[in-house]
Amino acid sequence: MAFPSSPFLLLALSLSILLIISPAESQTCKSQKFSSNKFFANCSDLPVLSSHLHWTYNATNSSLSVAFTAPPAKSDGWVAWAINPTGTGMAGAQAFVAVRHSNGSILLQTYNITSYSMLMPAKLSFAVWDESTEYADGKITIFASAKVPEKAESLNYIWQVGPGINQTTGFLLMHEFKPDNLNAKAKLNLVSGTTVIAPSGSPAASPSPAGSTNGTGNAPAPGKNGAVSLFGSRESFGFSIASLLMVFVNLVVAL
Repeated sequence: MAFPSSPFLLLALSLSILLIISPAESQTCKSQKFSSNKFFANCSDLPVLSSHLHWTYNATNSSLSVAFTAPPAKSDGWVAWAINPTGTGMAGAQAFVAVRHSNGSILLQTYNITSYSMLMPAKLSFAVWDESTEYADGKITIFASAKVPEKAESLNYIWQVGPGINQTTGFLLMHEFKPDNLNAKAKLNLVSGTTVIAPSGSPAASPSPAGSTNGTGNAPAPGKNGAVSLFGSRESFGFSIASLLMVFVNLVVAL
């Protein structure tokens, strides 16, 4: 390759690096804004199913306000976020499920998952209020507030995405059983304002599995307002950029 063409190589490589960096850096909870202008004290980028969780814990009245955002497995699919007061899996989970219909409307219902045999909308075991949804950029956001046990220090929670509902029965269609789906669980530390991701290899039991997106499935959340990027962590992100720069330098030297 002739030397005069090297500026074009430099431009091409620079654009390639930007294209790789931008999606990972832009998809963080800190960059999200809600049309309702709601604000939350803490947020975490969850490592699977391209999901984000925002929350505010009010110790005065033992309440938790959340905003959970995720893309459904299909455009008319569903997303779910749940607190499990008794365990770490689906059994016993108290879930908020939002289904987007083909006409664009979103139905938000609650599910008290006491059995894997049949999932039916039901009241939760604790008080909930201020439930709503919004849809933007291919993602559904569930807003809700819930009463949590007094002086609780942590809560187990799970999340999931699915392809839609059975048009005949109205039941939720099963989500997939891919690693991302099975590892969609974590613990919320109400005292420190952090979320701890369950390690891979200890998946949540799932009655009805759905489409997953990218994610590592085993990267720990880095803490309050922390981000788990498409590269997995800030350390691996830095290593990836350094590797790209080394490739670039070698190519330039070879000109």
